[in-house]
Amino acid sequence: MRVGVYLAHPRDGSFNHALFGAVVGELRRRGCEVVAHDLCAEGFPAEASAEETGTVQVAARTGDAQVALHRREVATLDALVFVHPNWWGMPPAVLVGWVQRVFVPGVAYKLGSAQGEPVGLLRAGRALVLNTSDTPAEREAGEFGDPLERVWRACVLPYVGVVDVRRVVFRTVGDSSEEQRAAWLARARREAAALLDGRDPSSRS
Repeated sequence: MRVGVYLAHPRDGSFNHALFGAVVGELRRRGCEVVAHDLCAEGFPAEASAEETGTVQVAARTGDAQVALHRREVATLDALVFVHPNWWGMPPAVLVGWVQRVFVPGVAYKLGSAQGEPVGLLRAGRALVLNTSDTPAEREAGEFGDPLERVWRACVLPYVGVVDVRRVVFRTVGDSSEEQRAAWLARARREAAALLDGRDPSSRS
């Protein structure tokens, strides 16, 4: 399998970086071809141009070589993994920009009209989203409604053809112990392994 793994966190040494490394290492250990991108470190250009804001017409060819590369790559993937923190109920800006510039018409989906139903074009039918948070689960659900759940599971991934969306939140990171973080990394590796064949990560391999 060919799996794309995308990290969106600007601080070197963050727990997100550790999750990213754990997932990439596990997938490669299991024989996957991994396309790994640290979007902040690579300086992914997140701001979309006016020409890239259409939703129906096939997107024009981009003049940015980095964006063009990501568009070519994403069409070849069998699965996707996104690793990022919860910032104000949103992914970091670099990942929002990545979605807006890479998941464009003709690459990730097609849409007959503005009122129509999208048809996903990606061959990646599975995705894993790993989030970190410093908000307790009860408050996240009760006060905020878990906006990242809606973003990934309802607003983005089904739109481009991903039917199997898995999401794990590690919380609260700020006051976590070394033992807790080690357990979370082990969980991330299990989730990555389970993504390969679509099984429940709680089952025995």
